[in-house]
Amino acid sequence: MKDNWEHFDHGADIGLRGLGHSKAAAFEQAALALTGVITDPARVAARERVDIACAAADDEALLVDWLNAVVLEMALRHMLFGRFHVEIDGHRLRAHAIGEPVSVARHRPAVEVKGATFTALRVTPTEDGRWMAQTVVDV
Repeated sequence: MKDNWEHFDHGADIGLRGLGHSKAAAFEQAALALTGVITDPARVAARERVDIACAAADDEALLVDWLNAVVLEMALRHMLFGRFHVEIDGHRLRAHAIGEPVSVARHRPAVEVKGATFTALRVTPTEDGRWMAQTVVDV
């Protein structure tokens, strides 16, 4: 099965889910879903690379830390990211996000993501042999 991402309804906030052939791929897809809350990730050009690292006590906390690190980098750098490469070793994550500065005219940002939450948080293998990484983001 193909790696993919999706959104799910969760009241005033937005749920996001990444599905991948590995845990790292599911985290990459979850980050794409995060960008997808703001704009179509395909609109984001690959112009600049930003390295990100984080660690946590378990997979679920690592997903929240990862997504919040992406949100922080987007806010500090005024960027959007359309590609991610994640490596996970235990509960340590090293990644790079690739994107460009926000262009309101081209990206047409829909909302601002404030951060990932612990609501509906799950990182788990699926019945079809993939990994799922999901949470709700505060918008």
